[in-house]
Amino acid sequence: MRLEVIASKRNGPMDEDVLRQQLEDEGFGVCRWRDEAGADYRPHSHDHDESLWILEGEIIFGAGGRELHLRPGDRLMLPKGMVHTARVGADGCTYLIGERV
Repeated sequence: MRLEVIASKRNGPMDEDVLRQQLEDEGFGVCRWRDEAGADYRPHSHDHDESLWILEGEIIFGAGGRELHLRPGDRLMLPKGMVHTARVGADGCTYLIGERV
């Protein structure tokens, strides 16, 4: 896996069940997560690959020397061991987190 943002190609509402199923089909364990407005995650990394799919709100990831702005429908591919930060937008953010060991 490589660091990548996959921009939303959806027109209209997202079907959370369809997104969850796609993550599971790709071998991810999935949970739904909600961060409140202004949540700020300091530099850290994970011992597994992650894929986050934004359902509502906005979040900005700092990773690989880049600032990655994610909005509803956008997907982040975050490789194992990648040091990153995250800041949540003014309306909070709800997303699916896929974890794959």
